[in-house]
Amino acid sequence: MEKEYAVVAKNISKCFTMNNSLKSRLKELFTSKKSNDVFYALKNISFEVEKGECVGLIGLNGSGKSTLANILAGISEPSRGTVEINGEQAIIAISSGLNNNLTGMENIELKGLMIGLSPSQIEQLRQDIIDFADIGRFIYQPVKTYSSGMKARLGFAISINIDPDILIIDEALSVGDMTFTQKCLDKMNEFREKGKTIFFVSHAMSQISTFCTKAMWLEYGVLKAYGDVDDVAPMYNRFVAKYNSWSESEKKKYKEEALSNFDIE
Repeated sequence: MEKEYAVVAKNISKCFTMNNSLKSRLKELFTSKKSNDVFYALKNISFEVEKGECVGLIGLNGSGKSTLANILAGISEPSRGTVEINGEQAIIAISSGLNNNLTGMENIELKGLMIGLSPSQIEQLRQDIIDFADIGRFIYQPVKTYSSGMKARLGFAISINIDPDILIIDEALSVGDMTFTQKCLDKMNEFREKGKTIFFVSHAMSQISTFCTKAMWLEYGVLKAYGDVDDVAPMYNRFVAKYNSWSESEKKKYKEEALSNFDIE
């Protein structure tokens, strides 16, 4: 039986120009001259994810997990390489996906319209979203008045109820209480049982090991390992234990050496 892939990424890289001054940014904007000070958040990443897999994205802070999540969600494009997404995707992240100036109720409607739902379809989903978010009368208040936990609750409720084919969760469960986290995990299990594909960015390795079928280990922009979670998670746990035993100067030196080996082709 031929495999069906939700995502196929080939040699994707993502770079950012590091212009510190307004003068430099304006010069680049109005001339063809580009800055030589470029940071590669991802470098030559290739992988394939079959439909129905749950992939945990793991790695130290600054290793490119959120950058990859944004590419998978269609929020940004890779600087190089190609990524093929087969299905409608939705991202749940603390810092993205909601309009801070709109109320929670208005965000429900906006998100629905953005993915092509009709007003009647949005109305059918509205109460399920409100009930899942469980933020009370704040649903009628601007999102800019919400705590990070409330934003995560609303973002999760919207994304999970619009039933995308591919769900990307970027640290959104790290800000909620244990009851809500379990509620989200239960809903994600239902989602997975429907044959949907999930990317789960988290530092909670117990959740990664329990929930995910695959793990993708990124280390300062490079794909360190990708495979069955039972194989990759123990390797990463051993690395983290070793890393945490180092002094701050040793950690800094390790990062500098990792980035210095980050050759641009």
